[in-house]
Amino acid sequence: MSTPRFLTLPPGVRRTDIETSRGAFAALEALPGSRVCERGPALLVPGFTGSKEDFIAVLQTLAGAGRRVIALDMRGQYETPGPDEASAYSCAELGADIAAVIEAIGDPVHLVGHSFGGLVTRETVITDPSLTESFTLMSSGPGAITGGREVEGRVMLAALPKVGLEHLWSTRMEPDAIAKGVPPEIVAFLRRRMFANSGAGLMGMANEVLSCPDRVDQLAKVAGGVGLPVLVLYGENDDAWAPAEQALMAQRLDARRVVIPGASHSPAVEAPETTASALTTLWNEAERA
Repeated sequence: MSTPRFLTLPPGVRRTDIETSRGAFAALEALPGSRVCERGPALLVPGFTGSKEDFIAVLQTLAGAGRRVIALDMRGQYETPGPDEASAYSCAELGADIAAVIEAIGDPVHLVGHSFGGLVTRETVITDPSLTESFTLMSSGPGAITGGREVEGRVMLAALPKVGLEHLWSTRMEPDAIAKGVPPEIVAFLRRRMFANSGAGLMGMANEVLSCPDRVDQLAKVAGGVGLPVLVLYGENDDAWAPAEQALMAQRLDARRVVIPGASHSPAVEAPETTASALTTLWNEAERA
């Protein structure tokens, strides 16, 4: 799970809610120091078991370029409520939520999807590319997750109905976080976030990330048809979708590719300044074009 290194909101960043036609979504909103937004807004979408806090380290920097930047919890994640049916958490349903958030923002956005959030936001773009000024797949892949993360997902999917979340947290998630040296206050946040998630949402999203089809060709067709700038950004040590797999995806999309040195699966946490610079460069160039 993505693990923020701090939780204190930087200057210019506030907790808010985005009211939409599909419900309210908990969000962090960052504005420039001048409070004047001279450039287009950006929307950042987290991955499975993640939340808006995964982007805390980049929000102030991204907004400093003159933008309104919003990071949100998807339905069923942390501080955004969600229904009790696992079927409500398909990529298509979640992608429709993102479209509703963009409509509430009122302008096309620079859209960023991290990990599972990339699979979700891909649905938004394929359905209506006019909602976006640019699209970034951050540490995401062409389809279902592979490797060790696939094993973890299948363990969670099988174990949740049998032993419950408390058992999974105490025997796997918490010991893993402690072994990695995560500070106690961040471990406490991770626990609070995990148990605030919708149980149906965890099941539904886990199933989606383990079975999502490859839709890269559809995305390439849509993005190419409207000239939508696409960026594939990932850490050089990504342990979810393999870096080589993401590089091939970038080729198939005819997309720009940025590999973040020293980062793994959460570049916005592990290398925030480099990640923010890559995003700002793409966004500025997209607007000039």
